Amino acid sequence: MDATKYIWMDGSFIDWDDAQVHVLSHGLHYGTGAFEGIRAYDGPGGTSVFRLTDHMDRLARSSKALGIPFEYTVDELVENAKELLRRNELTSGYIRPVTFYGTGSMGLNPAGANVHMVMAAWAWGAYLGEDGVKNGIRVAVSSWRRIGQNAFMPDAKGTGGYMNSVLAKTAAIKGGYDEALLLNQDGLIAEGSGENIFMVRNGIVHTPPTSAGALDGITRNSVYQLLEEDGYTLKESAITRTDLYYADEVWFTGTAAEVTPVREIDDRPVGDGKPGPVTRRAQELFMGTVTGELDLHPEWREYI
Repeated sequence: MDATKYIWMDGSFIDWDDAQVHVLSHGLHYGTGAFEGIRAYDGPGGTSVFRLTDHMDRLARSSKALGIPFEYTVDELVENAKELLRRNELTSGYIRPVTFYGTGSMGLNPAGANVHMVMAAWAWGAYLGEDGVKNGIRVAVSSWRRIGQNAFMPDAKGTGGYMNSVLAKTAAIKGGYDEALLLNQDGLIAEGSGENIFMVRNGIVHTPPTSAGALDGITRNSVYQLLEEDGYTLKESAITRTDLYYADEVWFTGTAAEVTPVREIDDRPVGDGKPGPVTRRAQELFMGTVTGELDLHPEWREYI
C-alpha cells in the first residue's frame, strides 16, 4: 500500500502519518467496528465512485446491527469521501471507511467508549492479481466454516467477523492456492474469504443467498442485475461443493476482486480450465459500467 497525503478522521482531514488511535482502543482488542470497501474509477466522464451512497448506507446498516453509534449522515460521508479523493489527487483508487469503538471502556461491554470514524483512500490494482483477472485463480475449499447466523451477523461488515476470513485466506495461500472458499455449517457454499461467488451450469447462473452466510454484496447485486438485464437467467440457489465441481464456469465478485474468474477448485479444473463466455460477459458489463464506457446505470457512478 502506497501512502497518500490525507486521511479523514473524526470530521477532519489530517496527514496520513498523524492518523493514529490509542493502543487500548476497544476495537483493537475486541473487533468492535464496521467497515466498507469502495472503488473509484477514472472513465470518459472523469473520476466517479461506484455506488458510493449504497456503500455508505450499508456502513450505517452494519453499525446499527452491531450496536455501534453512527454520528454522521450518509450524505456527509459521501461528500467527505469525494473530498478525500480530491485532496489526495486520486483519479482512481480504493476507499476504506471504518467506524470503531475507541478508549473509555475495557472489557466486553463497550459502554462508555468513544466512537471513531475514519476514511482512507489509496491507489489499488487488481486484488487477486492481473493474471487472475485474465486467466482465473486457483481456489480451495477451506476447513474453516463461514460464521453463521446463530453466532454472528455474516451480512454485516463487522471488523471482528473477518478474523474468520483471515484464517481461511492465509491457510489457502500457505497451501499454494490464491483464495479460499467457505462452506456454512450445513456444508453449503457461502462465499470466498472476501468475495461472493457465482456459478454457471447448463446455461443458468447461480449464486448463494444471504441466508447461506453470503454477504449481500454490492458488486454481487450489480453483476446479478447487469447479467439479468443482458438476458441471462439467474437464481439464488443452495450450492454444494459438488455442484462447483460440475460447474461450467465460476467467478468471484467484490469491490476489491471486481469480477475474477475461478479456473480451478480443489485441484479440479472448472469447465475447460479457462474463463468462460458468461464470465467474460460479466467482466465486460461490470467494468464497462463502473468506468462509464458502457451507458448502463449512470446512477451508480457518483462523480467527484
